Amino acid sequence: MCDDMGWADPGCYGSTQNVTPNIDRLAKEGLRFSSFYATQAVCTSSRTALLTGCYPNRLGLGGTALGPQSKTGLSNDEQTLGTLLRDAGYRTSVVGKWHLGDAPRFLPTQHGFDDSMILPYSNDMWPLGYAVGDESRRKMYPELPRYVNDHPMGIVRDWTDMDTLTSMQGLRAVRFIQDCAGKRKPFFLYLATSMPHTPLGASAEFKGKGATPYADTMADIDRTVGAVLKVLKDKGIEKETIVIFTSDNGPWLNFGRHAGSAGPFREGKGTTFEGGVRVPFIVRWPGVVQVGSRTDALAANIDVLPTLVEACAAAKPKLEIDGQSFLPLLKGEKQVARESFVYYYGDRLEAVRKGKWKLHLPHAYRSYVDMVPAKRDGLPATTHQRQIALSLYDLDADEGEKNDVSAANPAIVKELQELAASERKKLDAGKRPVGRL
Repeated sequence: MCDDMGWADPGCYGSTQNVTPNIDRLAKEGLRFSSFYATQAVCTSSRTALLTGCYPNRLGLGGTALGPQSKTGLSNDEQTLGTLLRDAGYRTSVVGKWHLGDAPRFLPTQHGFDDSMILPYSNDMWPLGYAVGDESRRKMYPELPRYVNDHPMGIVRDWTDMDTLTSMQGLRAVRFIQDCAGKRKPFFLYLATSMPHTPLGASAEFKGKGATPYADTMADIDRTVGAVLKVLKDKGIEKETIVIFTSDNGPWLNFGRHAGSAGPFREGKGTTFEGGVRVPFIVRWPGVVQVGSRTDALAANIDVLPTLVEACAAAKPKLEIDGQSFLPLLKGEKQVARESFVYYYGDRLEAVRKGKWKLHLPHAYRSYVDMVPAKRDGLPATTHQRQIALSLYDLDADEGEKNDVSAANPAIVKELQELAASERKKLDAGKRPVGRL
C-alpha cells in the first residue's frame, strides 16, 4: 500500500509521466479494479479501515493522522488482519508506515504482527520540513524514529535517509519473504511504503531522472514492487501467493510536481470527492483471478479483511465490521461486490453511492481549485475552503462530478437520503471506544 498515490499514477491506470513496469505487470497478470475506494482520505483512518474492516469513525479514528506522542490509537480490543491471520497460523510482518498510534500498547506486536520495521507516522512529521532549508516544522515535531519489532532503532536523520526510505523498506520486505518461503507456516506481509507522501525521496538511481520529482519516487516504488515479485518467483511461491497493490487515499494535490494525479476525478486527498477516495487496486492470484482482467465492481478497503480472512480460511472477527467479502468476485463467481458505499470524513457523513448514483450531502470541503502557489518548489500551495450543497451525480456519465442532476432525479435523491440516514443510524449504534493511554 502506497501513501498518497493517486488513482491515475500507475501506467496501467493511464499515467504517461510515471514509469511503472512492475505495477503494470501486476495488472497484466491479475485483476484491476476501476471503482475501488479508500474508506477515508487521510492516513490513520484509511489504515484503520484496511486492517480492521471497519469504518474508522466506528472505532474513534475518523478524519485523523495521529502525531507523535499521541494519547490515542487503535484499540487493543480490535482484531486486525495481522491478529486474525497470525491466529490462523500465519507468520505476519508489517514494513513501512504504521500510523495507528506510537505508544507501546499501539505498536505492531500488540496488533498481531510477529515482525515489524516501521515509521510510526507520516514522513513529514519530522523537523526538516518539506524541502531542504524549510524550517517551518522544526518546532512542531521531534526526530522521526524507526522502530524494529517495537523497539526504537535510530531515526530518519536527514534528506539522504529520506531518499533511502523506499529501498530500505523494500529490502526488509524481501528479507521477510526469503525467511518465510518454504517453511511450515504461510506468511502475511503488509508492506506500507512511506512514499509517495511528501517530502519525497528517491534512490540515487532514480533521483532527478524522471519527468518530475514525483515520477522519480514512483520509479523507486515500482522497483520495490518488482523486488517483491522477483523473490516470490525465485522462491517458487508466486503461484500460491496473493499479491495486492493499492493506495491509502488520493493525491495531495497542493504539492504540485511533488504530488500525484487523480486523473479524471474531482479534488484529492482530504475530500470525499472521487479524487480523494478512489484509488488503484490490483489483485494477482494465479489460477484464481482471471489474467489481464478489469472490473467496475464497487469495493473498498474495508472489504479487504473479510475477503482475505475467507480466502485463507481464518476465523472471522468477533466484533461487528463494515466490510463485505468480495472473494466470489475474485473467483469469477459474481460480477459485483458491494451495492453501496458511504463516504465519511471524520465522523461526518458527506456522501453516499449506490450503483452509478452518488449523492453529496451539504458540507464544507478542502478545494484544490485555484490554489495560491507556494513560494518554492516542494512546499505546499494554499488550498481553499468551499461548500457543496445537496448534489447528485451520475458517475457513469459524469465521473468528474461536474453536473448536479438532483433536480431531474428527485426519487433517486430521496432514496439515497434514506440510505444515508439508515447507514448513519447503524454506525452510531455500533460505535466502539478508541484506544487510549
